[in-house]
Amino acid sequence: MKTTCPPIAPSGDARAVAVPDVAPDVASSNVSQHSTHRRIILATSLGNALEFFDFTVYSFFAALIGKLFFPVGGLHGPLLLSFATFGAGFVVRPIGGIVIGTYADRRGRKAAMTLTILMMALGTAIIGLAPTYARIGVAAPLLIVAGRLIQGFSAGGEVGASTTFLMESAAPGTRGYLVSWQLASQGASALAGALCGMLLTHALTPAALESWGWRVPFLLGLLIGPVGLYIRSHLHETLHAGPEAHASAATPARHDVRRIVLGTLLMIGSTSSMYLIVFYLPAWLTRFAHVSGAAAFLPSGLAGLILTVASPFCGKLTDRLRSRKPILLATSVVSVLALYPAFALMLHAPAMLTILAAVALLIGLWVIANPAGFLLLLEGFPREMRGRSLGIIYSVGVTLFGGFAPFVVTWLIGATGSAYAPVWYMAACSLVSLAALTVFDERITD
Repeated sequence: MKTTCPPIAPSGDARAVAVPDVAPDVASSNVSQHSTHRRIILATSLGNALEFFDFTVYSFFAALIGKLFFPVGGLHGPLLLSFATFGAGFVVRPIGGIVIGTYADRRGRKAAMTLTILMMALGTAIIGLAPTYARIGVAAPLLIVAGRLIQGFSAGGEVGASTTFLMESAAPGTRGYLVSWQLASQGASALAGALCGMLLTHALTPAALESWGWRVPFLLGLLIGPVGLYIRSHLHETLHAGPEAHASAATPARHDVRRIVLGTLLMIGSTSSMYLIVFYLPAWLTRFAHVSGAAAFLPSGLAGLILTVASPFCGKLTDRLRSRKPILLATSVVSVLALYPAFALMLHAPAMLTILAAVALLIGLWVIANPAGFLLLLEGFPREMRGRSLGIIYSVGVTLFGGFAPFVVTWLIGATGSAYAPVWYMAACSLVSLAALTVFDERITD
């Protein structure tokens, strides 16, 4: 904001010295800043929303997709192939994180975000419009696999590019708030996907759902593509935002392998908790707490609601802190200590109120920590390496310890017979992340 010295009152003039331009300029600046932030939040949230919306919808209709596209023998064969195809999207995420992250660091965040939303829309369109196995034979499952691979590849680069853009677009003292919307959009889209699936299941007959109803959420998600593309095309680039950035861009950048490895280890605690509490918990509650199928999804819905509503407030809390690490250390320790009591409460006192209270505690601790965690990682890398570094960290962490978490926990339950297998898995991941956090040195970069 341009400031000017106030006019000096003439000698003998008793009137107070006025500064007429400052308050209007401040108000105008604040309005402009809020408007810019809203546009940035909307543009970046749409890509994340499309990813998690499709994630939830595919999970919801996995059995039906398996029946229509993977008609193999056996009771569980179609479902297993459907989930294997779903998992294929996770396998290519690290490749997308590297390729698109590098593209974001060379051509700009805006270019990378435009590419990812186009690819996400393409993958969604392929899945939503693919003819079934009964119509085109083996080409049908190949189309579903192709759609999931495209979605996974683009998702691997989306988080790194969009979260980096949010942080670099933030006005002073608002980094945590803007970055928190990446998390809020995940919760909101997961809730929307689950709600859409539940409404269709209750509104349509099984025949209609199998014939065309399951396609509706994917086609609705497809509408996000053109809107997101239009909004993202009007964003301002942040890669070369200042003279320091121009200077660093002219210098070849090198990967900080140590910090990338530590960052990946730091990520696994939160990502394992997210995927188990939000997506795996309904199956665990049905099996061990004997909660009915419909009611078992309520805790996941609550988790998504808390993630959506609380993330921006936790982001503002992060902006008030002078350091990121203390809040991460505190929430990590409390989370590990709370895991066993929370699951014991759900197991031995399986009233819905106690289950919801336990989930609220665990997901609440997770939400408090995450804006600070993302900022710790983003600020730990120079601008010219930020997109690809976060892309690698996030995609590898999510693929190995998030996407495969339900499979690993299911195997642990089968091997040990213990209902507390999710506790041991999440505790182990959290302790690894806690150890990485203690040696990850905090930096504040531009």
